[in-house]
Amino acid sequence: MARTVDLNADLGESFGPWRMGEDEILLGLVTSANIACGFHAGDPDVMAETVRLAVSHGVALGAHPSLPDRQGFGRRPMALRPEEIRNLVLYQIGALAGFAHAAGSRLVHVKPHGALYGQAASDASMAEAVAGAVRAFDAKLILVGPAGSQLVRAGQAAGLAVAREGFADRRYEPDGTLTPRSRPDALIGNPDEAVAQALNMVERGEVTARDGTVIAMPVDTLCLHGDGPDAAAFARRLRMELAGRGIGLAAMGERLPDATARQPG
Repeated sequence: MARTVDLNADLGESFGPWRMGEDEILLGLVTSANIACGFHAGDPDVMAETVRLAVSHGVALGAHPSLPDRQGFGRRPMALRPEEIRNLVLYQIGALAGFAHAAGSRLVHVKPHGALYGQAASDASMAEAVAGAVRAFDAKLILVGPAGSQLVRAGQAAGLAVAREGFADRRYEPDGTLTPRSRPDALIGNPDEAVAQALNMVERGEVTARDGTVIAMPVDTLCLHGDGPDAAAFARRLRMELAGRGIGLAAMGERLPDATARQPG
């Protein structure tokens, strides 16, 4: 049974005067922040402010690159060449790294967003392009992806430390992929069910798919979606449940024994 786990949230997804999520509250509850880099959400001002808040809370910084799809919030698949994927990921990592450097910190991990995450999880060539971009920028960065996915395999093949991610509030398919958001049951609305799923992944390394199939799902990090109306309340509840079972919290760079990256101190 895992004795520690990382809690991450997708943050910095506001844009201009439009606000999304409870970033400042969540930054007091998570250990890692995946910060939008402008392709699906976020803008330079939001990126700078989110980095500042994360640093002030001692939360590890991660880039959250996306396909170039603001209109679709980065959730629509695109057919792009591997070199295009590599370059757009590299571009976004570099942008957020600049804000991290200006804030006296640095990036610890990279987690693709939305369709980029889903496509790279199952498409070996896309996964290799993402991993190649991460390694080209900084081989000490941790690549985040689903357990057993092409993304994790590509990261390992590239010599990167990888963090296997589980989703507390998303349903899974029998093949281990996330249930598409186009389905009405893609999200778990019942907090009791979401907490139980998260604990099952952390303690047993498994998850029950939508059809009842039990599949292996060992995790190093749990994702808490920051755009829900009850995200902060759920984060508090999950932290309490983990603590009650003797499971501590630690950022990815602190808990992965083979990671060369470390959370800035």
